Amino acid sequence: MIILLLGTTVVLFMQNRKTSAAYAETKAAEETARTQYVEAFNAIAEIQDSLSAIAVGEGAVSMQPQSLSAEQRLTQPTRSQVMESIALLNASIQRTKTRIGDLESNLKANGVKIASLQHMVKRLKSSLAEKEEQVAQLSGQVDQLQTQVTGLQATVQSDQDTIVAKNQAIEEKRRELGTVYYVIGTKSELTKSGVIESKGGVLGLGKTVQLTGRFDSGLFTALDTDQETVIHAPAAKVRVISPQPITSYELRIEGNQVELHILDPAEFRKVKHVVIMTA
Repeated sequence: MIILLLGTTVVLFMQNRKTSAAYAETKAAEETARTQYVEAFNAIAEIQDSLSAIAVGEGAVSMQPQSLSAEQRLTQPTRSQVMESIALLNASIQRTKTRIGDLESNLKANGVKIASLQHMVKRLKSSLAEKEEQVAQLSGQVDQLQTQVTGLQATVQSDQDTIVAKNQAIEEKRRELGTVYYVIGTKSELTKSGVIESKGGVLGLGKTVQLTGRFDSGLFTALDTDQETVIHAPAAKVRVISPQPITSYELRIEGNQVELHILDPAEFRKVKHVVIMTA
């Protein structure tokens, strides 16, 4: 009887030890699962915070110029700043993507299959994909705006070049219309150079001095009558041989020389070559 009782006691003791060990193992497993859940939940919360910090919407990066001048201000420094912001966003997205990958690996390695956690991870991945798409669109906007700016700058430069060319053409035309060419010399000098000749008269008397119509450009001096209206002749007496309108100028004696003052430039320059003969 004693032996039977002892045997029963031993059996019960062994069963109790097994039950206690199983209970302890179960409690440990529960604690491990709880710890893993908390760690996973905290990781998800941190990742969500990181995603929330990735601001790609309006106001995050100024990408909407409202005028030509604003578009022109998207110069290299500004573009560099925007591209730097985009690079930071991309780097943050890549870090977040890595953390999500690590979280999935840990959950898989630990055999954690909790529907709520899996759902949260799925939402994180969806949110991350949206951020990636927003950054890609933002980068595309930068390229598009830069292309527009480059085009605008080319157009502005072309317009400026056209304006400069037109102004130059206008100035050249004005100078052409406003410029006369004069030569001053004695009768002998002007005759020898082929500018004038004497015609008519009898026995060398009564000859008339006339222009030959041959004007060597090297003999004449240019005068822009829009800028200058006085021709200085270093002689006490002069005569204008060319057919300038008589009312368009006057001769004035100044000391030991004569000055031809142009009174009406528009009329005076109707005859382009001015020939002044000194006595």
